[in-house]
Amino acid sequence: MVIELIVRISSGIPGLDELMGDGGGSFVDNTVTLIYGPPKVGKSIFSYQFAYEGLRNDEPCLYISTDYGLKDMERNIANFGWNLDEYIDNETFYLIDAISTIAGVEVESKPNYFLASVHNPTDIMVKLGMAIRQITSKASRFRSVLDSLTTLMAFNDEVLIVRVFTVYIMRIKESGGTAIVTYTEGSASCKVENMLKAIVDNIIHLDGENLTIEAMIGGGKIKAHYDITREGIIVD
Repeated sequence: MVIELIVRISSGIPGLDELMGDGGGSFVDNTVTLIYGPPKVGKSIFSYQFAYEGLRNDEPCLYISTDYGLKDMERNIANFGWNLDEYIDNETFYLIDAISTIAGVEVESKPNYFLASVHNPTDIMVKLGMAIRQITSKASRFRSVLDSLTTLMAFNDEVLIVRVFTVYIMRIKESGGTAIVTYTEGSASCKVENMLKAIVDNIIHLDGENLTIEAMIGGGKIKAHYDITREGIIVD
């Protein structure tokens, strides 16, 4: 009889891995998690912590940003005492920047930095494929973040973005990645929100005070208080 062990990876959120069980990790490897909630409740901060935890443990990260360009992201992350420079230089942090082109910001070209546009989801997926090929030539496991679906839906048809999101999930999982995706609650129709929840493996809701695990492979529903501190999100 073959026993398949569930491999979990750490979240980077102090208290969350312990909440999920034995502290061995929150997310089952090779799954996609939707992080959703109202504005300004810590969704992007959660993303930064997840990404940085992987980088610290030699796991490459492929980050798709539709809200912040590289410089803004570096500043946001530095506010919590984290530095991306080392991981950009050693090409373990890959960024698909989908906002700088429409903001008119000039950026230096790098092998692990891809310019795209929120107006062109197809091009984002092309850049995704390019980045994945680079990453998987070096590592069998990696993390990915898509922050956020909300901005993509603001510039494109909602149903189109659901299709693009489905392609994103397929490509990440078939390449051995584990991903989190952010979405602002109420920014799309109820039908579309339900579609988003139906195509992911795990669902976590943040409301500014409580973190609620609504669905999780290998775990049940859990609710816990959290705070946003100078060190990032901490779960009580």
